[in-house]
Amino acid sequence: MINAWRINGNSRYILNICGMVLCLAGCAQDNGADTQNEPDTQNEQMAQPKMTLWQAIDALPRQIPFTKIRIERLLSAELVETDEGGNDLLRFFKSNRVKLLDGVVIENVDLRIKRVGPDPGFLVLDTGGSCVTIEDVRLHYKNLRITDRPRGRSLEEVTSHTTTLSWGTLSFGFKERNRKCLASVAFDPTSAKTGDGSGE
Repeated sequence: MINAWRINGNSRYILNICGMVLCLAGCAQDNGADTQNEPDTQNEQMAQPKMTLWQAIDALPRQIPFTKIRIERLLSAELVETDEGGNDLLRFFKSNRVKLLDGVVIENVDLRIKRVGPDPGFLVLDTGGSCVTIEDVRLHYKNLRITDRPRGRSLEEVTSHTTTLSWGTLSFGFKERNRKCLASVAFDPTSAKTGDGSGE
């Protein structure tokens, strides 16, 4: 009887320990599940508007005069003012990364607006992700002219292909570092000419 009681007592002790271990394991699993359901802050740093690069290029001129709020709403991007330009006449804004539906990534939105007085603004999209070739650009804009060429000083220099539209000029930049893929798209409303634009 005494031995049987000791065995049963030990069994109860072991069962209690096992129960505690299982309980702790269950809590750990629950915590893991909660962690998995938490948003991935790294992935959320890249905004994802529901448009392609070409849809963005078509929509952006309708936001002229460019403002911080208009660009943020259209591109689902957060623009932050920066003093990197060091210019007393202009305000400079940069953005987080934006991934478009066609795989093109806007690495940065560079927005420049006068500090005082009316201004249509100046906007550059630095692009990456899926490669956009000059042939792709020509499918959308046939009347292109070269307005800037590399001078052999840096791989960051660009060849700019520009078209004139009713609202201003639109330029597509290809860096020497990677001549095949589009590196930037610049919107310059200040250089608009009277009459019909030549781009399609």
